[in-house]
Amino acid sequence: MKTFWEQSKAVALAMVEKAKMSKGLLLVIAAIFVFQLYFVRELLAAEMIFGLGFAALLGLGALAYVVGSLGERGLDYAEVGVRVIGESARRGFNALEEISRKSFRQARSESVQ
Repeated sequence: MKTFWEQSKAVALAMVEKAKMSKGLLLVIAAIFVFQLYFVRELLAAEMIFGLGFAALLGLGALAYVVGSLGERGLDYAEVGVRVIGESARRGFNALEEISRKSFRQARSESVQ
Protein backbone atom coordinates (compact mmCIF):
# COMPACT_ATOMS: atom_id res chain seq x y z
CA MET A 1 0.00 0.00 0.00
CA LYS A 2 1.38 3.37 -1.01
CA THR A 3 1.75 6.17 1.48
CA PHE A 4 -0.09 9.44 1.16
CA TRP A 5 2.98 11.24 -0.17
CA GLU A 6 3.59 8.65 -2.84
CA GLN A 7 -0.04 8.79 -3.93
CA SER A 8 -0.07 12.59 -4.07
CA LYS A 9 3.20 12.61 -6.01
CA ALA A 10 1.75 10.14 -8.52
CA VAL A 11 -1.40 12.24 -8.92
CA ALA A 12 0.63 15.41 -9.43
CA LEU A 13 2.86 13.75 -12.04
CA ALA A 14 -0.18 12.41 -13.85
CA MET A 15 -1.70 15.91 -14.00
CA VAL A 16 1.51 17.40 -15.35
CA GLU A 17 1.83 14.68 -17.97
CA LYS A 18 -1.71 15.11 -19.22
CA ALA A 19 -1.02 18.82 -19.68
CA LYS A 20 -4.70 19.56 -19.74
CA MET A 21 -4.18 21.95 -16.87
CA SER A 22 -2.15 25.02 -17.27
CA LYS A 23 1.07 25.40 -15.33
CA GLY A 24 -0.30 28.52 -13.65
CA LEU A 25 -3.18 26.56 -12.15
CA LEU A 26 -0.78 23.90 -10.92
CA LEU A 27 1.35 26.61 -9.29
CA VAL A 28 -1.73 28.04 -7.55
CA ILE A 29 -2.75 24.61 -6.27
CA ALA A 30 0.82 23.92 -5.11
CA ALA A 31 0.95 27.31 -3.33
CA ILE A 32 -2.35 26.63 -1.56
CA PHE A 33 -1.07 23.22 -0.49
CA VAL A 34 2.20 24.71 0.81
CA PHE A 35 0.37 27.48 2.68
CA GLN A 36 -1.93 24.92 4.29
CA LEU A 37 1.09 22.96 5.51
CA TYR A 38 2.66 26.20 6.78
CA PHE A 39 -0.48 27.21 8.70
CA VAL A 40 -0.80 23.76 10.23
CA ARG A 41 2.80 23.96 11.40
CA GLU A 42 2.21 27.41 12.85
CA LEU A 43 -0.91 26.25 14.67
CA LEU A 44 0.93 23.25 16.10
CA ALA A 45 3.80 25.48 17.21
CA ALA A 46 1.37 27.92 18.87
CA GLU A 47 -0.38 25.04 20.63
CA MET A 48 2.93 23.76 21.94
CA ILE A 49 3.86 27.24 23.22
CA PHE A 50 0.51 27.57 25.01
CA GLY A 51 0.94 24.06 26.39
CA LEU A 52 4.34 24.97 27.81
CA GLY A 53 2.89 28.15 29.30
CA PHE A 54 0.09 26.24 31.01
CA ALA A 55 2.57 23.63 32.24
CA ALA A 56 4.66 26.43 33.78
CA LEU A 57 1.57 27.86 35.48
CA LEU A 58 0.70 24.40 36.77
CA GLY A 59 4.22 24.08 38.17
CA LEU A 60 3.96 27.46 39.91
CA GLY A 61 0.60 26.49 41.39
CA ALA A 62 1.99 23.19 42.65
CA LEU A 63 4.98 24.99 44.15
CA ALA A 64 2.68 27.45 45.95
CA TYR A 65 0.60 24.56 47.30
CA VAL A 66 3.68 22.72 48.58
CA VAL A 67 5.07 25.85 50.23
CA GLY A 68 1.70 26.53 51.88
CA SER A 69 1.30 23.02 53.20
CA LEU A 70 4.88 23.00 54.51
CA GLY A 71 4.20 26.33 56.21
CA GLU A 72 1.12 24.94 57.93
CA ARG A 73 3.03 21.88 59.11
CA GLY A 74 5.86 24.11 60.32
CA LEU A 75 3.40 26.19 62.33
CA ASP A 76 2.06 23.01 63.93
CA TYR A 77 5.58 21.99 64.95
CA ALA A 78 6.31 25.51 66.19
CA GLU A 79 3.16 25.45 68.32
CA VAL A 80 4.28 22.21 69.99
CA GLY A 81 7.73 23.69 70.63
CA VAL A 82 6.27 26.87 72.11
CA ARG A 83 4.05 24.84 74.43
CA VAL A 84 7.06 22.85 75.67
CA ILE A 85 9.06 26.05 76.23
CA GLY A 86 6.10 27.67 77.97
CA GLU A 87 5.66 24.75 80.36
CA SER A 88 9.39 24.76 81.13
CA ALA A 89 9.35 28.52 81.77
CA ARG A 90 6.29 28.20 84.02
CA ARG A 91 7.97 25.48 86.12
CA GLY A 92 11.16 27.54 86.35
CA PHE A 93 9.20 30.63 87.44
CA ASN A 94 7.33 28.61 90.09
CA ALA A 95 10.62 27.17 91.35
CA LEU A 96 12.12 30.69 91.61
CA GLU A 97 9.01 31.88 93.45
CA GLU A 98 9.38 29.05 96.01
CA ILE A 99 13.05 29.85 96.50
CA SER A 100 12.31 33.56 97.01
CA ARG A 101 9.79 32.82 99.76
CA LYS A 102 12.38 31.02 101.87
CA SER A 103 14.62 33.22 103.91
CA PHE A 104 18.34 32.99 103.39
CA ARG A 105 19.05 33.29 107.10
CA GLN A 106 18.39 30.53 109.48
CA ALA A 107 16.32 31.14 112.60
CA ARG A 108 19.30 30.66 114.97
CA SER A 109 21.79 32.91 113.24
CA GLU A 110 23.51 35.79 115.09
CA SER A 111 21.66 38.59 113.35
CA VAL A 112 18.29 37.12 114.21
CA GLN A 113 18.98 36.70 117.94
